[in-house]
Amino acid sequence: MIVGIGVDVVDVDRFGRQLERTPGLRERLFVPAERALNLRSLAARFAAKEAVAKALGAPAGMNWQDCWIGLDAAGSPSVEVKGTVAAVAELKGVHRWHLSLSHDGGVATAMVVAEAAHVAPAPPSTGIDS
Repeated sequence: MIVGIGVDVVDVDRFGRQLERTPGLRERLFVPAERALNLRSLAARFAAKEAVAKALGAPAGMNWQDCWIGLDAAGSPSVEVKGTVAAVAELKGVHRWHLSLSHDGGVATAMVVAEAAHVAPAPPSTGIDS
């Protein structure tokens, strides 16, 4: 069952300028394993993190360090979560992430699907309209 989807697009050059202008931004947005990647890959990973937040309904208080894009056994990008992001995902029943990344022509794009094994049943109706 799909819990949510998220899509984000990042202008690679503009993202690069922002990283240059804002000291500490690279460290705030990315975990150590991501930081050394080239600009196009960083932009795609930032788009993926934004897409993850959108797939979860963009709740306040999520920490950028609690979501990163790793590689699975086949070398494909995968969503990894812990802490604040994992807590929201667990609350929503997310047990699997689907991720697609692309970058071309100065634009990086990511699409994320958050999947749950099942949807929690709705609370029983009281028969009283609000």
